[in-house]
Amino acid sequence: MIFVIVGYDGAELLDIACVTSALHIANRISAGPPYRTVLATLGQQPLECDSGLRLEAQAVLERINEPIDTLLVTGGLGHEKAAGNPYLISHVRRLAPLARRVAAVCTGATVLAEAGLLADRRATTHWMYARRFAERYPDVLVDPEPIYIRDGDVSTSGGVTSALDLTLAFIEEDHGPTVARGVALGTVAYLQRPGGQAQVSMFLARRGSDDFVVRRVTDHITGNLSGDLTSGDLARRVGVSERHLARLFLTYVHQTPAQFVRRARTEAAAHLLTSTVLPMAAVARRCGFGSTESMRKAFQDRYGVPPSHYRAQAS
Repeated sequence: MIFVIVGYDGAELLDIACVTSALHIANRISAGPPYRTVLATLGQQPLECDSGLRLEAQAVLERINEPIDTLLVTGGLGHEKAAGNPYLISHVRRLAPLARRVAAVCTGATVLAEAGLLADRRATTHWMYARRFAERYPDVLVDPEPIYIRDGDVSTSGGVTSALDLTLAFIEEDHGPTVARGVALGTVAYLQRPGGQAQVSMFLARRGSDDFVVRRVTDHITGNLSGDLTSGDLARRVGVSERHLARLFLTYVHQTPAQFVRRARTEAAAHLLTSTVLPMAAVARRCGFGSTESMRKAFQDRYGVPPSHYRAQAS
């Protein structure tokens, strides 16, 4: 199974290593057809990664003509220069029909979009570059939140380590869940983060805001998930009207207060489900859900799976 990784100067080393290491471990534990990983560049030139390390290419991109299993474009700070190289783009476009599936890691989506391979498809990229990506390629249906998106035979993933999540999904598709679980154990990875899970949790994101009122309210919400977090209570707490609070949230958080509360409770519940053995009802209570059914609906909306399935994926 030939797995061609398209590289270029300014590629992110982790984007490449997450893929190649996972496939190498899969080869060691799987009885199925092995992956043959090939790092290809124009002219088989060595590439210099973001970090300054140099990698030797294994194949001349221009000379690959046989059918391949997977064509994957890596990401990195050099993605815009790569997307501006007509020779690279033409060969990515040429190779796509020869591949069973096509993928991009992180900002490698820019190369796929430039080659016309993401037109009218849902796609993601590193959240820091998503807005610019969407503006540059209006024919791509950009969603900056998921870890990875699979639209037909074309897949895209978010930032850096999401390459591992996407590769695990490929391995499970090719060799089954047992092999994928073995690879996850070998890489000490979370098996398996749902593709729809957010790239950046609100609990990891920068806590500051350009508006002091919003910062006070969001800090209160994340620290008091089981309390009364109705819009009326939150507005009274900071001495503004509900309408004004809603305007502030839409301006600075791009969500209503109620949407922010629901997301905070859902993310906190997801953490408890995967890090504790608390019963569903206890998790729902701790996170402020009125019932396990309301928590279930929140999980379906956020992650596309019920809480029980989310917990089972992490076990």
